[in-house]
Amino acid sequence: MATAAAAIVAKARRRIIDHFMSADAVSPENAAAFVPNRLVVERQFARFQRNGVIRTTEDGRYWIDIPSYRQWENKRRLRVAAAAIIAVAAAAALLA
Repeated sequence: MATAAAAIVAKARRRIIDHFMSADAVSPENAAAFVPNRLVVERQFARFQRNGVIRTTEDGRYWIDIPSYRQWENKRRLRVAAAAIIAVAAAAALLA
């Protein structure tokens, strides 16, 4: 169940990033409109905004701040790796 939820969230993140990349919305000058079509997409979009990955122009369009996205993605990968290491260590401790 948790794996399916993680896959749905990851797909929502990819769809958001793909939308802006395909529109070349990587600067305020090239910002694009975006309307989330599902709750999970809306939540991931809000998370990107809170983390500074998605920025808003004065006229309500959005764009990806690429350096912020790369930083966010690197932090996310580190968190996932740390969780995996902890899970493996916990399993090893239980087996010992």
